Amino acid sequence: MANDWLKRWREGRIGFHRDATHPALVRHWPALGIKPGTKVLVPLCGKSLDMRWLARHDHPVLGIELAETAIQCFLAEGQGEVSRYRQAGFSVWRQGSVELWCGDFFHFHIEQAAEIGAFYDRAALIALPEATRQRYAFHLAQLIPPGSRGLLISLTRAPGDEGRGPPFGVAAEEVRELLTPNFVVTHLEDGEPEAGSGFRESVWALERRGPRT
Repeated sequence: MANDWLKRWREGRIGFHRDATHPALVRHWPALGIKPGTKVLVPLCGKSLDMRWLARHDHPVLGIELAETAIQCFLAEGQGEVSRYRQAGFSVWRQGSVELWCGDFFHFHIEQAAEIGAFYDRAALIALPEATRQRYAFHLAQLIPPGSRGLLISLTRAPGDEGRGPPFGVAAEEVRELLTPNFVVTHLEDGEPEAGSGFRESVWALERRGPRT
C-alpha cells in the first residue's frame, strides 16, 4: 500500500487532488464552532489546498503525509520562507502556520499531538483499504482530545466497484461503525454523483467523545 502511494506521487497519478478548496469545508467548518487558533490535524494530507484555507482562517495546521513529493509540491506552490527540522522520527517542514510531517501516520503518537484540538479528513479514510480503516479510526481517536471536533468527507462508489481504489468506497454504515465508538457522528450532506466516476461524497461532523459522552 505505501509503495503504491509513493509511486502514484512520483508518476503524477493524483487525480484525487483538487485544484481548489473543497466547497464542503467552506460550507460546514464555520458551524463546528472551533475557536480561532486551534491547531488542526490533517492526516494523509497530500498537497491539499484545504490546509491553506484553514490557515487563512486562523488555524495552525499539522498535516501528515507519507510522500515527500507531495510536501515539496505544496511548499513550492505556496509563499513564504520554509524551515525544516526533525521531530520524533519525522522530517518536518513549516511554511507560515502550516507544518507538514513526512512519515507514516500510524507512527505519529499522542506525544506529538499535544497541541491538536481539531481535525479534518477529506481523503485519509477513503485512501485506506478495508483492512486498515479500523486501525485508522482507532489511531485517530487516540490523537484527538475529548470534546474536539472535526470534519470527515467520505465517498461511495458505484455498486460492484466498492473495493477498487484508492480512493475506496466507504458506505455510511461503515463510517458509523468505525467512528461511533469514539466519536459523536453527525451526517451533514450527500453530494451529487460525479459524472463518469460513480463517486458520491458524504460529509460528516465528528466530535470526540469524553469519558461520559
